Amino acid sequence: MAIDEIRKTTESKMDKSVESLKTALSKIRTGRASTGLLDHVKVEYYGQPVPVSQVANVSILDNRTIGVSPWEKNLVSAVDKAIRESDLGLNPVVIGELIRVPMPPLSEERRKELGKVVRSEGEQAKVAVRNLRREANDQFKRLLKDKEISEDDERRAQDDIQKTTDKHVAEIDRILDEKEKEIMTV
Repeated sequence: MAIDEIRKTTESKMDKSVESLKTALSKIRTGRASTGLLDHVKVEYYGQPVPVSQVANVSILDNRTIGVSPWEKNLVSAVDKAIRESDLGLNPVVIGELIRVPMPPLSEERRKELGKVVRSEGEQAKVAVRNLRREANDQFKRLLKDKEISEDDERRAQDDIQKTTDKHVAEIDRILDEKEKEIMTV
C-alpha cells in the first residue's frame, strides 16, 4: 500500500468520524427547534418502523416549534404517538392534520448535563481520530521495515498524518464550542 493511499484512507475515515460526531450532536436537544431532532423517531407504517421524515413533511414553524404534516391522514395519530413515546421528552399537539411539537425550555441543570454529554461525544470523536493516526503510523512503520519506503518518506508521511489529525481535532473542538454555545443560549 502506497503512502498516498494510506493518507487518503486515513483522512477519509477521520472525515467520517467528524460527520458521525455532527450526527450524534444533532440528536442532542437544545431549546431551539431543529428538524434533525426527529430523525431517529420511528413510526409504524404498514408494519415497518420508518423514520418520521419518510412519512411526513417535517418543518420549523418558529424557533421553538417543529411542524410535522403526515402525508396520509391515517398516520397523524401514529406519528403523534411515536413522538410522545420517543426518549426526547416532547409533547406534540395535534391540530387537524398538523402536529405541532413545541420545544420545552431547558433548565440550567439540564443545560449543564447536556454540556457534559456534548464534551463526552467530542472526546470519543477525538479518540477515534487519534486511533486512526496511530493505525496510519503503524502502516508507515511496516512499510519502512519491509524497506518499501525510506526513513525520510516515513517521517514526512507521519508529519502529514499529524497535520491531518490536528486539523480534524480542531474541527471537532469548533463543533463542540458551537454546540455548547447553542445549549447554553437561553
